Order: sequence, then C-alpha cells, then structure tokens
Amino acid sequence: MHAAPGASPLAPEWLTVPADLNELHEPLWAGSVARAQDGELAVGGLSVSALKEQFGTPLFVLDEADFRARARAFKDSFDAAFADVCGGVDVYYAGKSFLCTAVVTWVAEEGLRLDTASGGELAVAARAGIAGERVALHGNNKSDAEINRALDMGLGRIVVDSLDELTRVGAIAQGRGELAKVMLRLTPGVHAHTHEFIATAHEDQKFGLSMASDSTEEAGLSAAEQAVAAAAAHPGIDLLGLHCHIGSQIFEPDGFALAAEKLLRFLAAMQDKYGIVMPELDLGGGYGIAYTPVDTPRPAADIAVAMAAVVRSTCAELGITAPRISIEPGRAIVGSTTFTLYEVGTRKTVRVDAPGGDGAADNVTYPRRYVSVDGGMSDNARPVLYDADYSAILANRTSDAAAQLSRVVGKHCESGDIVVRDVYLPADVAAGDLLAVPGTGAYCWALSSNYNYLARPGVVAVRDGSARLIVRGETEEDLLNRDMGA
Repeated sequence: MHAAPGASPLAPEWLTVPADLNELHEPLWAGSVARAQDGELAVGGLSVSALKEQFGTPLFVLDEADFRARARAFKDSFDAAFADVCGGVDVYYAGKSFLCTAVVTWVAEEGLRLDTASGGELAVAARAGIAGERVALHGNNKSDAEINRALDMGLGRIVVDSLDELTRVGAIAQGRGELAKVMLRLTPGVHAHTHEFIATAHEDQKFGLSMASDSTEEAGLSAAEQAVAAAAAHPGIDLLGLHCHIGSQIFEPDGFALAAEKLLRFLAAMQDKYGIVMPELDLGGGYGIAYTPVDTPRPAADIAVAMAAVVRSTCAELGITAPRISIEPGRAIVGSTTFTLYEVGTRKTVRVDAPGGDGAADNVTYPRRYVSVDGGMSDNARPVLYDADYSAILANRTSDAAAQLSRVVGKHCESGDIVVRDVYLPADVAAGDLLAVPGTGAYCWALSSNYNYLARPGVVAVRDGSARLIVRGETEEDLLNRDMGA
C-alpha cells in the first residue's frame, strides 16, 4: 500500500486521510456489508457488481436484517429502561424517513407502531394492512380528507398541531358521531442538534402549541394550556396526552431529558388546575446516526436509560403516575441500513486557491478532483438542502493508489448538485467503477425528485443472500405517462 499523503489544505478540519482507503468504518454501514475476498463490497453475501447487473444504478441497497435488528433494539432497550416506570414504551417508526409497504410489514412484525404525516403515508399503511390503532397521523395542516381517512382507519392517535386544527378535528369527529383520539403537540422551548441543545421561552416555527405564558391574548395563559382545556371539554375529542419533538440528528440525551421534565411538569399542572389526567406522553424522535467517521451517536440503550431516569425522578417528585411513554425514531432505524450504489462517469481535476486567500499572491493553488456519478441531487437532496456531509468508498474493487481529495457530484444541471462534498478516494478511480455512499436510508429516497427528468431509483432489500425490489425504479415511460400532451 502507498503511504497516505498529507491532508489537502482544501479539506475540512474534521476530514482526515484514511490509513487504508479500502477499509470500512463500521458505524457507517449495515451489519452485513463487508469486503469479499476479491475486494468487492458485498451486502448480505451479494456483490455490488451483481446488484448493479440485475437492477442497474443508481440503486438504494437496504439490509433488511439490519433494519429489523435496529427496530428491535429500540423496542427492547426502551421497554427494559421504562419497565418499572410505565410498563414499557410504544415505539412509532417515523415513516417520513422512508416508507413503503414492505417496511410497514417489517415494523409491525418487530412490534413497532407507525407514525405517518400525510394522506399518502396513510394510504401506504392501509395497503400494508397494519392495524389502524397502531398508526399515528402528524402534520401541521391536515386536510378534511386526511382527518376523515384517519377516523375511517380507526387511528390510535391524531397529533394536533394548533388551536385551529383542534377545532376542525373535533368538529369532524363530532359530525360523524365519533371521538377523535388526540395528542397535543407542544413546543417546550428546547432545541437540540448533535451534541448541543438550547432552552428558550419561545419557538419561532410552524409546528406545535407554545408553552410560553404570553402565547395567547389572555394574560398568563399559554396556547398549550388553552388547547388542553378546549380538548378536554370538546365532545368530539378524546384527549390522550402530549407530544413534542425537539430536533434531529441528536447524539446526546440531555435535550430529550429536559423536554421530558418540562412536559411532565406541565402535565401535572393541568391535572392540578383542571383535574385533567392525560395518560400518554410522546417524546418524539431525532436520534442521530453516523454519516462520517467523526460522528459518534449513542446506542439506543444509553438514551433510553437517561430518559427513563428523568421521567422516573420527575414523576416521583411531582407525585403523579407516570404516563405511558412513546417515541418516534426514523432515521436511527433506517438510515444506516442503506447505501446508494452509483457508477462513476467523468472525472476532472481543478486547481483551487488556497483557503482564505493564503498564498494567492504567490499563485499557490491546490488540486480538487470532481468525480461524477449517474445520480445526484434527485436521489439525495440533503447536501444541497442542509449542507449535509456524507462519505463514499470505492465499491467494486480495492485499490493501492494514493488518496486524492475528491468531490462526488451528480449529473444535474446545477452547481449545487453535490453528493459528497469532501472525501478521500483512490487516485485511480475511473469511469465504470462503482461508488457506495452509506447512510442514505433516511430522507434520500423520501426526498427524491425527477429534476432534469431523471427517473427515481429503485430500492432493493437484501436478506440471506437474495435481493428483491421493494420499490421499483421509475422508467421514462412512467414519467411520460403523466404528461397529458398538447
């Protein structure tokens, strides 16, 4: 092997030159992904070349056994941690991260429930045959049709997001002679991301009912309190409890713990003031995964134990019975189960001025290689939307070539069409090679588009040495079928 060169001045500080460009950093990958003896990447015993030959590229490749294992880990860890608190936890898989009928089936078989956020996601749930009482509906602007569909399906909960929506849900249910099972989404003034969280009195966002005391025109009354009183009194509402969601890609339990404490104190205050007992509390999702080697997410068990300790001690302090706890992991279950397989096309190297202008007077520049693949922002919009970082590895072979700082880009007519902003790849990566980008299970296929009339890729599930399409890739005929002509 060639000795790894020094880091490029163009690379971000967190990115180091790997000692071995062929080695897999395990936290980024599903459990069955490994290098075969011939050096080719394989998942569930199937080589990426075989998958490419059968299904084409770009292709989302999902390890079904790994998905099931991660789902079970959340259920088992949280049940164990909360066993003495509230008898266990209801785990709702957040379908917005990635949803199809096969995934709904796996979720149900592993003992989880399903969180949806639209009529379309409800339609997937209905086609998969999951029991309605195991499904929740989110959304800040549910249509009358979506509310009626939720009631038709006998949903276990409708998460209400505003006072306006509470009135609409109650009126529709009352008009049908039914009760809508409702959770109230509150904004507890806690924002969390990765290792940090902040606590504020107010939240400037479209979701939820504010807990701040000046959030209504009535002095000292929050929108959250007003909603609790209105829901409890409405003849069309069965008020189950409270819900919150504090952020995404969270590694530490501190923000979850603070939000849990704030909601429990509010729940106790509503019980004291109005005699309203709410039996459920949903603490949302947002648990993070590793996208690059510097990401260090906590195991589900660690977060479960920390959250259970806060709920246990706070309920004891307040002298209340602990509500039934539920959570909503999505990315943390599906994200690392999947990688996207691409074929390399054109490559070019450009010269870039030194960062910060250093050396510009002396005409000092550094090379950056662009590696184009046959997908792009149409199958992974997160880099352009959120400046998200990803990793990539040469998948169809190993290489002894030196490391070269590279930028993996797509084929769209857009300068922001970047798949992996900065990664060290072997210098001999060539047209026809395959690259694998890990951590693409969540919010990649779900956010995919037909920009430039590219067909959306298929999703293949691999298990026990066999692969099957769980979402068929689109064809040009699919795209043209919606064009109604002149």
